[in-house]
Amino acid sequence: MAITLIREADLVVAWDAGEKRHAYLPGGDVAFEGGVLRFVGRGYEGPADTIISGKGLLVMPGMVNIHSHPTSEPMNKGLLDELGSPGLYNSSLYEYMPIFRGDASAVQDCVRVALSELLLSGVTTLADLSMAHPGWLDLLAEAGMRVCIAPMFKSARWFTKNGHVVEYEWDEKAGEKAMEEAFTLIQRAEQHPSGRLFGMACPAQIDTCAPGLLRDSRAEARARGISWQIHAAQSVVEFHEITRRHGFTPIQWLHEMGLLDERAVIGHGIFLDDHPSTPWHTRRDMDILADTGTTVAHCPTVFARRGITMKDFGRYHRSGVNMGVGTDTYPHNMLDELRLVAYLARTQAGDPRTTSTTDIFNAATIGGARALGRDDIGKLAPGCRADFVVVDATHPRMQPNYDPVRALIYAAGDRAVKDVYVDGEKVVGDGKVLTMDFAAAAANLSEAQKRVVAKAPEQDWAHRPTEKISPPTFAWL
Repeated sequence: MAITLIREADLVVAWDAGEKRHAYLPGGDVAFEGGVLRFVGRGYEGPADTIISGKGLLVMPGMVNIHSHPTSEPMNKGLLDELGSPGLYNSSLYEYMPIFRGDASAVQDCVRVALSELLLSGVTTLADLSMAHPGWLDLLAEAGMRVCIAPMFKSARWFTKNGHVVEYEWDEKAGEKAMEEAFTLIQRAEQHPSGRLFGMACPAQIDTCAPGLLRDSRAEARARGISWQIHAAQSVVEFHEITRRHGFTPIQWLHEMGLLDERAVIGHGIFLDDHPSTPWHTRRDMDILADTGTTVAHCPTVFARRGITMKDFGRYHRSGVNMGVGTDTYPHNMLDELRLVAYLARTQAGDPRTTSTTDIFNAATIGGARALGRDDIGKLAPGCRADFVVVDATHPRMQPNYDPVRALIYAAGDRAVKDVYVDGEKVVGDGKVLTMDFAAAAANLSEAQKRVVAKAPEQDWAHRPTEKISPPTFAWL
């Protein structure tokens, strides 16, 4: 196979195997062949079929996004930015999100927009938490990204008839059938000819899944050696619902059932027993997460829009909880998400030292890889997959660059991302997605959103027009 060499990059974020950490390597060489990194260091003397000058370049590991919903979230741009139900503790889950669901014809454009945004911001591995849809696997393969599919299944749907009470409509047989179909789809993903797809079990939400569905899905995930993720501790409504049903917090109930371990991922994990919005008579949740090795998928943007946040990223990390990062919502921009992780942690703690860029970058790389059970992604070391990001270190927004990764996260963002490689294949070149037509998908999605806006009153319990549900920033003349 052909060997490609990036010679003498200005800087490589390389893996220091002895110290088990990322490290800055000036003047580094990166050689890869057949989708695998063969050399990361200085002074490569082996063969090279293609040589790329590393002058002016920063080479870093591709990021691992462990929580996203690409089939639906891009549709909500401009609609859900300022929406939260006052009677449901400002969550948008129960009253507003069901109103703005795109039709089936919009799904592929939603996915292409989300994955394009993710690639442009340096994500090379993605966990896609979606309801199964036609052509899903081939569409993901088209993007050239490494994707962990997580087909969601559940025993009930939630709804509200008045904006302050959440009700549940149960169909446990349907949930069991959907779970079986999800595991079949995961097997198909693992056998996909692209070689970049794998799977994770995903009972959708702790409050919409019957205990049997949770236990059965966890047992099957363990038998298959795959990860298991669930939305839990994501809203005050859910916290009260679970404590009412079971007398335990969401985290404690999962633990009581024996579902938490190093391959379990909690989507969001905000409302623990010591959160100011959900004070409980115990103080066990954080220790349970740390002691079991459970990962928390932290997605700050979607909650910050509603005045909600984790208390705080640094506290979880210091307590020994493995942290990963996800985008969850639009914009699917991982670098923007990392910046917000830092700022919210520091403001919530009232302490700029509560977390560091090192901790946050680790969560977006090796923390996410650990959650997905992968030791071959999220770092640049020989034998790992050739999933990496090339940053234009000379970009004006990267200057001055005393600390290039800080410059990237806090100043330049995705504007400085030049190229992205997955399995050694270039999927972003000169800041453009090479595998999908991003512009066309975005234009199609704009038209699809018009259909959603027109139908919104039919989906709303109060039959309100969209302009009343989500008033525009300025009046239209």
